Amino acid sequence: MTAPTIHSDAGVPQGLAGSTEHSHTGAVVPASSRAARVDADQVPGGREENWRFTPLKRLRGLVPGGPASAEAPVEVDAPADVVVDTVGRDDERLGAGGQPTEYVSRFAWRSFDKATVVTVPKETKAARPVLVRVTGPGAGAVGYGHLQLRAEAFAEAVVVLDYRGSGSYADNLEMVLGDGAKLTVVIVHDWADDAVHVGAHHVAVGRDAVLKHTVVTLGGDLVRISPTVSYTDTGGDAELTGLCFADAGQHLEHRTFVDHARPHCRSNVVYKGALQGKGAHTVWIGDVLIRAEAEGTNTYELNRNLVLTDGARADSVPNLEIETGEIEGAGHASATGRFDDEQLFYLQARGIPVEAARRLVVRGFFHEVLQKIEVPEVRERLEAAIEAELRAVGA
Repeated sequence: MTAPTIHSDAGVPQGLAGSTEHSHTGAVVPASSRAARVDADQVPGGREENWRFTPLKRLRGLVPGGPASAEAPVEVDAPADVVVDTVGRDDERLGAGGQPTEYVSRFAWRSFDKATVVTVPKETKAARPVLVRVTGPGAGAVGYGHLQLRAEAFAEAVVVLDYRGSGSYADNLEMVLGDGAKLTVVIVHDWADDAVHVGAHHVAVGRDAVLKHTVVTLGGDLVRISPTVSYTDTGGDAELTGLCFADAGQHLEHRTFVDHARPHCRSNVVYKGALQGKGAHTVWIGDVLIRAEAEGTNTYELNRNLVLTDGARADSVPNLEIETGEIEGAGHASATGRFDDEQLFYLQARGIPVEAARRLVVRGFFHEVLQKIEVPEVRERLEAAIEAELRAVGA
C-alpha cells in the first residue's frame, strides 16, 4: 500500500489511526494561510503552494487556459417565489460573494459569457428546493460558467446543484447571504469518468446569517473545489461539510478557506473521504484565518479519510492562523487510516460476515455528513451511489 499521509501529534479519533486533534483558546499559531499565498496570473508550474498536490497535466484545456469550445448548459427548476435571471458580465451583482485568487478560476472569471443569478427575495421562504443542473461541455471540449445564489435579508432556501456530463469545466459559484438569511446548498459532483472540473466557491455571510454548505464528490477524472467563506458583519454562522469517494486513478481535491474578519462569528468544517483502487488520490486543505479584529470567534475543522485498498493515497493538511487571543475557541483534527480491526472483530463476533461488516463501517463513517442533507431524494441517491462503490471493490 502507498502509505497514507498521516499528521500526528495528539489524540486519535475512534475508528482511525494516525491523527492530529487539538484546540486553541487564544494562542497565536503561525500558519501559511491562503491569504498569504495567493497565486499570480502566470500559468502555474506545479511548485506553487496552491498547486503542489494537483496533477497539472490532467487539467485538459484549463492549464494553460484557452477559449471555450462548447457551452455548458445551466438549467434551473425553481418555485414561483424564487427569481432566476440570465445576465451579462456587466451585471452589478456579480462579485458580491467574492472573486477568485488562483489561476484557473481567474481565467474562468474572465471567460464566461452569461451568468445565472438565482435570487430568494427578502423575507421569503422558498416553497420547495431549487434544483440547478450544470451539464459539461462534452468529451474533449472546454467550457466556463458563473452562477450566483442570493438569499436576501431574512430569506430562506435550499438549493441542490448537480454537476453531470463530460469535458473540462471551470466555474465560479457565488453565495450571497443577506442579514438573517438561511441558505442550505448541496453540491453533487456526479461527472462522467473523463470529466475535469475546477470550481471556486465564494461565500459572503451577512449579519446573523446561517449557511449550510455540503459538497459531495463522486465522479470525474479530476475534480478540484475551493470554497472560500467570508463574513460581512457580526454573528454569521457557516457550516461546511464534504464527502468524497475516490476510485482507481481519480484525483479529488477540496480546499476550504474560512476568513474570520468580523467578531462573534462561527464556522465548523467536517470533510470525510474514502479511497479504493490503485492511484486513487484525495486531497483536503483546510485553512482558517482569524484576524485581529475577529474577537469572539468559534471555529473548528475536521478531516477524516478511510483507505479501503492498497495503492490509494490521502493528503490532509489543516492550517489555523490566529491573530487575536480574544476568541471563544479554535481547533482542528486530521485522521487517515484503514478499517479499525477492533470494530470489524466486534461485528464479526456477533455473527456478521466480514464483507457486511466492512460495509457497515463505511456507512457509519459517512453517516455524519449524509444526515445533514435535508433533501430525502438527494440523500437516498447518494447512499445508493456509495453502496454501488462498495460493491465494486467487494467491500
